[in-house]
Amino acid sequence: MIETHVAAVARALTILDCFEGDKHALKLKEIAEKTGYYKSTILRLAGTLEHFGYLRHNEDGSYMLGPTLWRLGSLYRHRFDFASQIRPSLKHLAESTLESASFYVRDGDVRVCLLRQNGPQTIRHHLDEGAHLSLDAGAAGHLIRAYTDGGGDMAARILREGHAVSLGERDPDTASIAVPVMAANGRFAGALVVSGLRSRFTAEARDKAIRLAKQSARDLGPALIL
Repeated sequence: MIETHVAAVARALTILDCFEGDKHALKLKEIAEKTGYYKSTILRLAGTLEHFGYLRHNEDGSYMLGPTLWRLGSLYRHRFDFASQIRPSLKHLAESTLESASFYVRDGDVRVCLLRQNGPQTIRHHLDEGAHLSLDAGAAGHLIRAYTDGGGDMAARILREGHAVSLGERDPDTASIAVPVMAANGRFAGALVVSGLRSRFTAEARDKAIRLAKQSARDLGPALIL
């Protein structure tokens, strides 16, 4: 049977896995207790990890995670393809609600329509990806402000209910709902939005969209890393 991992690499990764929670530095004894490895084995592996920047050996004899992990983590975060994760959710929402679905993020004092799936109906609320809109109007704007600024009665209500609704604020003929997407680390990633013509996007339809969007956000969040 072919080995699926290299023992020395597995042991080195096990040492790195010892660093968790608020414990930023570990003594040799603590690493030995966590891994069950001999101290001589840990010292040999730690020396290699330190050489390549995965560990830092402090003057007091303790070990900390090194800068290489930060660099690799930053590369992963920047290259993580949000689109491949979010587009299927937008497509599902658009097909389920027959309205348009979007994903908005905050960019300074505005919100950006990062991704968009237009609804299947001929007459629909249309918006292009990359559009910059105000944070002062619309369900997405109010929700993003609530989860990034958090002040005021409206923000408190949105945080309590977990969604925002807008009826003709930005455009008198449109209505929208927005729910938060929380990333795997608990940080706010953006707003998942369903929008449509106000005459068609009734209270019943909006309630259905909120329910579906919240489920999509719950399914999507753990896959996103910020």
